[in-house]
Amino acid sequence: MRIIFLGPPGGGKGTQADFIAEKYDIPKLSTGDLLRESVANKTSLGNEAKGYMNRGELVPDAVVIALVEEKLASPECQKGFILDGFPRTVAQADQLANFMVSTGKEVDHVVYFSISKDEIIKRISGRRSCQECKAVYHLEYVPPKEQGMCDVCGNKLIQRNDDEPKTIESRLSVYQEQTAPLIEYYKMKNILGELDGSGLVPEVQDRLLDLLSYQKIK
Repeated sequence: MRIIFLGPPGGGKGTQADFIAEKYDIPKLSTGDLLRESVANKTSLGNEAKGYMNRGELVPDAVVIALVEEKLASPECQKGFILDGFPRTVAQADQLANFMVSTGKEVDHVVYFSISKDEIIKRISGRRSCQECKAVYHLEYVPPKEQGMCDVCGNKLIQRNDDEPKTIESRLSVYQEQTAPLIEYYKMKNILGELDGSGLVPEVQDRLLDLLSYQKIK
């Protein structure tokens, strides 16, 4: 099972990717995790990426794609994988397609998480995080027992800058410009399935399993 999860920030991709990864015993891969892992392990690609990050620059596509390809070629991914939020652009999608051809394999399916802008802003702006233990809450869906305080360590919860409404609007604009064209790209390949990402997590899980079953992904 080789799957790509696409969708806007706050669309629920990561949560559902964790669920599918555990259910089918395949790794979930995100570029953020791969970058952190390679930097921590001081690999050659990690050291190269760290240089850009230390300068406050975006890590170039060539480095990101090389990290993804390196991971996909590892024994861990031989029976399948979930790419969470990658590719982000059509150029990255073309590079990934060329790599898959070189391995004699192909992506089975692409799941597009469809969700309204209002719901996305509600989800992300309601997040609160603990700076000490990194626990994450949501004012409506997963509220702390004591308002504004972490259940785990008792420290004060904060709203990250990335989770403020104005920042969310900016992130959605970038997504619309760069990533949304991938929807049409994968439609043309007849491997795109659209998933209603609204509602509670278990509801989305049920719809996702139905979609995967309907598409007969193996």
